[in-house]
Amino acid sequence: SGSYDDKKSFETLNDYLGRLEGKRPANRLFFFSVPPDVFGSVCSNVKAAACAPKGGWTRLLVEKPFGRDSQSFETLNSITSNCFTEDQLFRIDHYLGKEVVLNLAALRFGNQMFESFWNHEHIASIQLIFKEDLGTEGRGGYFDRSGIIRDIVQNHLMQVFLWLAMEPPQELQRDCLQQEKSELLKAITPLRLEDCFLGQFGSNTWTVDGIEHHEAGYLDEPGVPQNSRTPTFAAVVLRVNNDRWDGVPFLMHAGKGLDERKAEVRVTFKPKACNHCVPGDLNELVIRIQPDE
Repeated sequence: SGSYDDKKSFETLNDYLGRLEGKRPANRLFFFSVPPDVFGSVCSNVKAAACAPKGGWTRLLVEKPFGRDSQSFETLNSITSNCFTEDQLFRIDHYLGKEVVLNLAALRFGNQMFESFWNHEHIASIQLIFKEDLGTEGRGGYFDRSGIIRDIVQNHLMQVFLWLAMEPPQELQRDCLQQEKSELLKAITPLRLEDCFLGQFGSNTWTVDGIEHHEAGYLDEPGVPQNSRTPTFAAVVLRVNNDRWDGVPFLMHAGKGLDERKAEVRVTFKPKACNHCVPGDLNELVIRIQPDE
């Protein structure tokens, strides 16, 4: 144990790892399970005192959020890039490791049936839904600095959106994927305030079998300022200006303190003339991410 900004603590860590390695060639992978505001200090101290011995590689695995905005990202990126090369840095979103999200590549590009109607001629809308029935679970101070958009929408849901909507890459390799994802992001119409709905969950009281239950609201959570305007719920509409998705709205919903825990994608198809033969609702493809994926 030690301070994140204390070089001696990392020298102690290096000595400990050296004893475990027994002076043999070894690799070191550091997973940054630390507060985001100390990423820079930890990175600098790993470089200064805890890299793998000669003959082994050192890599850093950094979870989101990697900065709070463009300016803080540039500052943090400058620190990490000055310490390590790009092939030593892995900036990840753990949501991409979920089995259903991993399978989106096979759904899209390995399945001719789906890819043939994956466009505006057949699809009316796509919803990306993230719901939690809990509050901040003691993370009110952290959450209030980020909010539901930075915490969920611009990373977890955006990553799912990219796999759903990007053009087929030449190969499932990093550079090809990066190219297609970048092209898709450039094609999104910038959000306007009228495209967004924001809110906070409040307190709630209900009775079951004569027993009264009470649930605190967001402003009652420890660490949350009483005048906080940080959203715990957001609904936004993304529109993509390209041939494939012209006119198809992508609706993202994310919130805490809701009625259930659920994350899913709902692809709603346009009605066809043949549908009248079997009365029912519009055709939908539902991809359940959690729970019971």
